[in-house]
Amino acid sequence: MLKLLVLGVLLHGVSLSGQDESPPKAEGIPGEPLFDYASIRLPEEHIPFFLHNNRHIATVCKKDARCPYKKHLENLKYCWGYEKSCKPEFRFGYPVCTHVDMGWTDTLESAQDIFWKQADFGYVGERLEEMRVLCQPKETHDSSLVCSRYLQYCRAVNLYLDLRNIKRNHDRFKEDFLQSGEIGGHCALDARALVSQGQRKSPLQSWFAELQSYTQLSFRPLEDAKCDIVIEKPAYFMKLDAGVNMYHHFCDFINLYITQHVNNSFGTDVYIVMWDTDGKIRVTILARSTEYRKILNQNELVNALKTVSTLEVQIVDYKYKELGFLDQLQITHNTDIFIGMHGAGLTHLLFLPDWAAVFELYNCEDERCYLDLARLRGVHYVTWRRQNKVFPQDKGHHPTLGEHPKFTNYSFDVEEFMYLVLQAADHVLQHPKWPFRKKHDEL
Repeated sequence: MLKLLVLGVLLHGVSLSGQDESPPKAEGIPGEPLFDYASIRLPEEHIPFFLHNNRHIATVCKKDARCPYKKHLENLKYCWGYEKSCKPEFRFGYPVCTHVDMGWTDTLESAQDIFWKQADFGYVGERLEEMRVLCQPKETHDSSLVCSRYLQYCRAVNLYLDLRNIKRNHDRFKEDFLQSGEIGGHCALDARALVSQGQRKSPLQSWFAELQSYTQLSFRPLEDAKCDIVIEKPAYFMKLDAGVNMYHHFCDFINLYITQHVNNSFGTDVYIVMWDTDGKIRVTILARSTEYRKILNQNELVNALKTVSTLEVQIVDYKYKELGFLDQLQITHNTDIFIGMHGAGLTHLLFLPDWAAVFELYNCEDERCYLDLARLRGVHYVTWRRQNKVFPQDKGHHPTLGEHPKFTNYSFDVEEFMYLVLQAADHVLQHPKWPFRKKHDEL
């Protein structure tokens, strides 16, 4: 059973400070500052803009001899540009256009304004103007849900998530991932307003697919002890555009930065959750740093695995001086397909989950050793069969026994390798106990 309450935020961040907050008390333990100034994680030159937006902190700073930002108190007129109190001449910046693209607009002024709203701090201002309460708290400590238009950005407090019955598939952003009752809060839900925001329902442009089943709960998750896990730290839920190249991943960082402005929250003590409903199979390749039985074309095999979107691949080397034994066990215990050459490291198969498969890449003519161990453990076993598809570096050279298959290195046919891995993956997918990447921490 797993239920999750996010006490903070769904999709982005929770406000850690704001103009409407009451000033921190002007008292404290002698010798300590009156405010945790280290929680403001901004470049020094941005501090005046932050203080303009957080006058309660500026007020405390004036009274606090330990405030490191006193020199900025004379510049509180400076502002980002999206605040209602911001005068144009003091904003952080404004675009300058030298010519007009007639396909978009017909004046320099409107061109500058369009750029400001779509690619500058004006974008933050528009999102702030759109914010609408969709689930209204009735009492202190109730839940709430506030979103911008089309649910492009949402902020939730005391959010309830029930993850006991979710079903993954190979869709990266499964649209019916959460059902009625599996996400919600104890608040007055405006269901009509929520449904009206579905015009831009899509994987990356809206959270409507995930929030359309938001439910007004009859119980308070915390007070009524409905949760197994409570997360009190602010949490940002993000759908990543892509992590495959700088351009697409940069979009994700921009979204995160904009979110900090919308929330007026610049602390870094937060969780960032990558929202991905794809039930990928975790593949761990055990590398060897010994002289013999190395995989000579390991990089080629790994690159082939990475072409399969349903596989998540990692390479490990269980050197006890570099990776503690408990860490080794945790990696193995959270692996679906464990791949390695014949050797003592494969003993880790004893700690694989029940649905896993161990792929002894080559058994070096010692056929029963890890086959029997896997049988005793009760996990699926795969090994190389086609001798004409494995390529030893030489005949091996044991110091006393002479030629021996355990004392050389190997390359493997990529096509045959992928065939065997996909057979192992099929076993994992069909196993009744496979819980779609459920994290295991029993150790």
